[in-house]
Amino acid sequence: MLYLSHRRKRLVSRKRSLVADQRGAVAFEMPFVYLFLIMIILLPLADLAVAGYRYISALAALRAFGQSILYSPPPDVTNASSWASAALAKADSRFPIPSIQLICGDSNAVCAAGNSDPSLAKYYVYSTTITLAPIVLTSVLCTSTTGNACSFTLTYSERFQ
Repeated sequence: MLYLSHRRKRLVSRKRSLVADQRGAVAFEMPFVYLFLIMIILLPLADLAVAGYRYISALAALRAFGQSILYSPPPDVTNASSWASAALAKADSRFPIPSIQLICGDSNAVCAAGNSDPSLAKYYVYSTTITLAPIVLTSVLCTSTTGNACSFTLTYSERFQ
């Protein structure tokens, strides 16, 4: 009987010492904490950062293109095809610009013989396309209504006259 109670005491004290000694608990929990941090916080932040960087880079390229052609307006706004091909060669190769429209007046009409009055304001209108490739936030970032949901067209206009 004495032996049995002594043995029980040892088991209880051993159990208490295991509960009190939790040195391996952090080592066991850390993979779950790292997985949570990476999947829930870091990868979505990386998606947002890449999307923001591409958007800002594309807008900067459009603006730089506008500045490069601002001081060389087309000689004839009604027939600017030769000027447009030379101007498009100045575009950033990372963000190609497929075409330039020349808009005359505030009615957003393409310049023609009837609306090319020198007193009317004239604008360059052009665009480029960016494509996102998110890792985690596909359903949040890819909301375009075009064929590719992750592809967005950015339009820019600049007044030149």
